[in-house]
Amino acid sequence: MNQLTKSPVINAGATRRGALGLIGAGIALMATGAARAEDDNVLTEEQVLRDPDIPVIGNPKGDITIVEWSDYNCPYCRKLEPELRQVVQDDGKVRLVMKDWPILGPVSVTAARTALAAKFQNKFDVAHEAMISVNSRITEPRIAELLSGAGLDMDRLKKDHDANAKAIDAILSRNNEQAEAFGFSGTPSFIVGKYRVPGVLSMAEFEQVIADARKAKMGRKTEQN
Repeated sequence: MNQLTKSPVINAGATRRGALGLIGAGIALMATGAARAEDDNVLTEEQVLRDPDIPVIGNPKGDITIVEWSDYNCPYCRKLEPELRQVVQDDGKVRLVMKDWPILGPVSVTAARTALAAKFQNKFDVAHEAMISVNSRITEPRIAELLSGAGLDMDRLKKDHDANAKAIDAILSRNNEQAEAFGFSGTPSFIVGKYRVPGVLSMAEFEQVIADARKAKMGRKTEQN
């Protein structure tokens, strides 16, 4: 993906409203159509930004949240990963919410399920890093090799996966419903603050979107006061 459009779409009380188009920092903030979710709660702020079952890295108390929908077999996700992590680290006040969206085949689904199972041994980030850092498409045998090499307890991983299979599939279902409701067409796709950003950004563009999101947040606080 290479789109650089972003749209303000998250609303804590509404899910199907069109968003006003804005222009800022040289990147068009284009309006989105109505959300295509069956559940009217699928795009609430709590579900999108603060789903308690979704792994979070960066600063858990950060003032701006980035939500990423990604697939372990997406080459753009792999390429973007180190730059996004660097932006989050350099900023120091960003929550990065990792939403697995396995849309590139059965192996992607296996990888996403396995990564989510790893969180039960507090190693989601380790599993994520191991699988997203490879330079080519992963296979199921390669997943096991990567995670074992990264130090995960593979016996526990299988037990946690099997014991929590329904919960893991429910997470992936929510992630998919949200991505479709936002109109995302591929990975990676993002929400930054309350802006929809479908596509790959450079480090500088991420920094600018974060700055725009902070400015918009401050503007809303000023209006409320």
